[in-house]
Amino acid sequence: IVVPRTMEDLDLQKVAGTWHSMAMAASDISLLDSETAPLRVYIQELRPTPQDNLEIVLRKWEDGRCAEQKVLAEKTEVPAEFKINYVEENQIFLLDTDYDNYLFFCEMNADAPQQSLMCQCLARTLEVDNEVMEKFNRALKTLPVHMQLLNPTQAEEQCLI
Repeated sequence: IVVPRTMEDLDLQKVAGTWHSMAMAASDISLLDSETAPLRVYIQELRPTPQDNLEIVLRKWEDGRCAEQKVLAEKTEVPAEFKINYVEENQIFLLDTDYDNYLFFCEMNADAPQQSLMCQCLARTLEVDNEVMEKFNRALKTLPVHMQLLNPTQAEEQCLI
C-alpha cells in the first residue's frame, strides 16, 4: 500500500497533549469491528520525547476491562512518519492536523501479504465537529485502498478507565 503524504512538516511539540478518538476506519473492518478487535484502540495522549520520538498513550479492551498501554513511535527521516511495533502494524503517519482541534493519523502494516491500513480522526474535545468529520472522510478517499468507517463516539463504546 503506497499512501500519498500530505504533511510536509510537523511541529511535534504542538501535537502534545490530550486527544480523543472520534472515528476509525480500516481497509479490513475485522481489525476494528468488535470491542476486542486488534486495532480498536482509543488514543488518550501524545507525548513527544526529547529524541523527537512520539509516545502514544492509548486504551484498549483486554480481558473484559479497559487497559492503558503505551506505544513508542520512533522518528524517521520523514517528519510526519514514525516506525512502531504494535500488533502487526509497523508504520504510523500523520495525514493532517491543525494542532488545536483535530489530527488524522494512519497505522499501516506494509509487510505483504497482510497489508492493512487503519486511520483515526482525533479531536481535542469530545464534541463532534461535522466539518472535521467531513474532512476526515475526504482524506480517507485519497487513500489507495477502500476504507470502511466505524464511528466509536458513542460513550458506551469508549474505553474509559
